[in-house]
Amino acid sequence: MKRYEDVPLKKAAGATFTPGALADFVARQICKFVPSPACSALRICDPAIGEGALLLSLLAELTRKGFTNLTVHGFETNPASLAAAQTLLQCHYPQLRLHLRPADFLEAATSEIGLFDLIIANPPYVRTQILGAVQAQRLAARFGLSGRVDLAHAFLAAIGAVLQDDGVAGIILSNRFLSTRSGKASRQALLKADSLRHIWDLGDTKLFSAAVLPAVLLMHRKAGVETPSAPLFSSIYETTAPPDHQAADALHALDYEGVVAIDDGRRFRVAHGGLDSSPAIPAVWRIKTPLKDAWLARVREHTWGIFSDLGKIRVGIKTCADKVFIRSDWESLPEHEQPEPDLLRCLTSHHVARRFKAHSAVAPRKVLYPHLIRDGQRSAVELSAYPRAAAYLERHRKTLSARSYITGAGRQWYELWVPQDPAAWQSPKLVFRDIAQTPVFWVDMDKTIVNGDCYWITGNSERMDLLWLAAAISNSLFIEEFYDHRFNNKLFAGRRRFMTQYVEHFPLPDPQTALAQELISIAQTLHADPEQLAGAGLVRRIDHLTKLAFGLK
Repeated sequence: MKRYEDVPLKKAAGATFTPGALADFVARQICKFVPSPACSALRICDPAIGEGALLLSLLAELTRKGFTNLTVHGFETNPASLAAAQTLLQCHYPQLRLHLRPADFLEAATSEIGLFDLIIANPPYVRTQILGAVQAQRLAARFGLSGRVDLAHAFLAAIGAVLQDDGVAGIILSNRFLSTRSGKASRQALLKADSLRHIWDLGDTKLFSAAVLPAVLLMHRKAGVETPSAPLFSSIYETTAPPDHQAADALHALDYEGVVAIDDGRRFRVAHGGLDSSPAIPAVWRIKTPLKDAWLARVREHTWGIFSDLGKIRVGIKTCADKVFIRSDWESLPEHEQPEPDLLRCLTSHHVARRFKAHSAVAPRKVLYPHLIRDGQRSAVELSAYPRAAAYLERHRKTLSARSYITGAGRQWYELWVPQDPAAWQSPKLVFRDIAQTPVFWVDMDKTIVNGDCYWITGNSERMDLLWLAAAISNSLFIEEFYDHRFNNKLFAGRRRFMTQYVEHFPLPDPQTALAQELISIAQTLHADPEQLAGAGLVRRIDHLTKLAFGLK
């Protein structure tokens, strides 16, 4: 799409070079499944070789174990990176049978390149928007993918296609793969292939210089085994809890379980268990341990409904031209360009976020919202009926028309990219920040439009009690525990993602119980007088009541 045409080359290629410590870790895990050196020659492949760090680590580990009969194949589309990899590997292993190709592995994987015994990879991560719709559809058709495709999904499918029976593959991915809906089809394919052996969610270990939260998948295609063992799952996330163990670095902390302090002063909570790929929430892979399972089972026993029962959860509007559509100084424009009041709507965003009730903005922002419902369908307003808005938009026509993906979809050049449902803005709604260290949910009774940095749920005016109950539950310490037990998808600095696929599964207790009724009352009180949030009394009461409502001590 046009708005992604100017992304940097490195981002467009999905290039993120692998740190040496992580390369060594993946190499060690692969070699745990490799038979003795007395076996036949090993064919090794890196499908996105970069500058050769992964192969160098794997060759060092194999050499240390006594393997000598090795043939290495590598693929790379960047000539400079390929040349660097060639020099590096030949310098360390001058006798190595080395076959590096200036080619796209995804193209080569559909031809006769043979099968490989060992594959080590850090495939590029490129979103559908940057790939472009045509390329994404072509990859989906070639590798049997569905949904929103990113380049890593295609690499996973291609790697599986060229992995030999009894072969082993170690693959570094963004840990988004474990939880986003776009990766669902690829995750299901991995489980169906029965080759997945271990998953490491390396969380916020900051192993990469870029803002990458990595995961490692280990695949071992064991021939002749009818019921392979269930995949193992390990996770590591930063914490401030007192440590139980000491390790040199985050990767060596994985040798322990519990809270591990490392030499640079950080502490991590390390957990080891199995993979929970429960069909109840198919969009998420999480770690499964007896303690977590018992906690979640107790919550399920006391769950009356979930947040999606309230209504559809939506992300806020996306204009793709915020400087044109969103302002706090509309009155400063020339009078003939000040849009008609019917089209200027109050905007809610993370700037006014506060639990239970949003802050009153000093300089409230308004959005020029050119959409309405006509004959039951959403449509763009007729600009001829709004001459002042038309004059303003016309002045910005060049910027707005550059969003060719909108006109290409048969829509008007002055529309918002994602306007959502114009009729739904009138209803009371529960709004919440997308990214936050702790949950921040509030009830909006002012018919505002929600910006794209937040999500929202429209409440049923006949069951406002459920909206208030959801506000209380979502702002409790309990929901933080629930999120971490059920999803445990965090960004840096402990920030969580509160988006549809997680929040729709947040639990609700029976609203008719005395506990729920008190929670509803407190939520209404804090909305009417948010200054009481400064005192801990009602907040602590919510935390206490919520745990009791779900059968927890």
